[in-house]
Amino acid sequence: MSAVRLRRLGLSMTLAVLLGAAGPAEAARRGPAIGPRQAAPPNAELLQPEEPGPLRIPDSQLEPIEFSDLPNWADDDHASAFAAFLASCRPIANANASANASAPSAANANAPDARPVRPALGAVCRRALAAGPLRGEKARRFFEENFRPVRIARLGESAGFLTGYYEPIVEGSRFPTGIFKVPIYRRPPDLVAPDAPPGASFPNRGRVVRITSTGESVPYYDRGEIEDGALDGQRLEICWVRDPAEVLTIQIQGSARVRLEDGTMLRINYDGHNGYPYTAVGRVLIDRNIIPREEMSMTRIREWMAANPQDAQEVRRQNRSYVFFRVVGLTGDREPVGGQGVRLTPGRSIAVDRALHVYGTPFFIEAELPLEGARSADPFHRTMIAQDTGSAIVGPARADLYFGAGDDAGRVAGRIRQPGRFAMLVPREIDPVAAGARMPLPQVRPAPEPEKPAKALRRSGRKALRTPSRHGRRSRAYR
Repeated sequence: MSAVRLRRLGLSMTLAVLLGAAGPAEAARRGPAIGPRQAAPPNAELLQPEEPGPLRIPDSQLEPIEFSDLPNWADDDHASAFAAFLASCRPIANANASANASAPSAANANAPDARPVRPALGAVCRRALAAGPLRGEKARRFFEENFRPVRIARLGESAGFLTGYYEPIVEGSRFPTGIFKVPIYRRPPDLVAPDAPPGASFPNRGRVVRITSTGESVPYYDRGEIEDGALDGQRLEICWVRDPAEVLTIQIQGSARVRLEDGTMLRINYDGHNGYPYTAVGRVLIDRNIIPREEMSMTRIREWMAANPQDAQEVRRQNRSYVFFRVVGLTGDREPVGGQGVRLTPGRSIAVDRALHVYGTPFFIEAELPLEGARSADPFHRTMIAQDTGSAIVGPARADLYFGAGDDAGRVAGRIRQPGRFAMLVPREIDPVAAGARMPLPQVRPAPEPEKPAKALRRSGRKALRTPSRHGRRSRAYR
């Protein structure tokens, strides 16, 4: 067996041991499996922070690799990637400082995110903030010295899946007019997420209900009911836009800039959903042979809906999910704020499955994408930073690439539906290769003791009974 295969086999075995070491909560409490520990002094938790536990991501296959295994890693714009990473580090460092300033023990043990990546990423972020903005070779060395690339995919799959998103810029009005007659709603007060922790922001997926006047919990109105006027008279309208297709686009993208009559740019952002699973309208149009798969894009969807308003209403209602918004500002120049609370960076920010991944985690993504045109296959090898999420972004190797604001960004984003390979950059604090090297090898199995003469004789007799006869049949004694 070659040295390379031996190394990969060893890394896989190491990771298998780590992944089976403990459950997430127990792993976070115990720290990495690195052999027996010395007895901790009294009040040890007051003297040092908890060590991160082993890396665990459900339904995932993980393979540690080297940076040299990443195609075109050295050619990436590492300064741009580091700037986006630095933006994520500020809230991470602030959250760590708040946790450390509070009373230790139980309060900190029950922190909102106890996954091992979270504290390990905090340590890297402290070093990044201390280093400040880095350029070129220094930025590349920072990533290489502080992270280990780990291939990640869903179990049984070799690649993940990529889509694109952007921030639409549309015309609108504060009041309904003959042109602007379709409302964009804020989150209704009777919409409740009963499973969300107290004080948490509204989740981007999961169970939600409507609380009736009698206190009963019932499913919320779906898209068809809302389009038919279920929310009329509740004064929930933020503004009005031209048509339902624009509302659908804004809901899919999660934010928008609405240029009002006086030129004011109204910024709106996701603030809740009605609890129904998202159904891709593009998938419905493909399944009905209305738009060929190879021509599918947001632009084609909007063109078809404009040309077929009656049919478009029925197709839209196949997606019963509905999204609500909040006003986040009156300026039009800066990028929108993602789920992490930091402004997104076009070409560097991605939305990921928040249930699996930690905000601020870098990913190196390899793909061939139609960036220059609908039929092009342009190489895409780039470090991206997890800074956003979305209800349709589900799985360990699933990402939505942010391309910016406006129609040009929208045309590119609407074409992205391609496979891609993911390498998660794991902080060295939880490097699975280093952790595996620290694990003690299992003890050598002792040699069996010699058999006693009587026992050996009995074994010899049983063997004789099993010996076939010269006719190829077993002896009568055995039968």
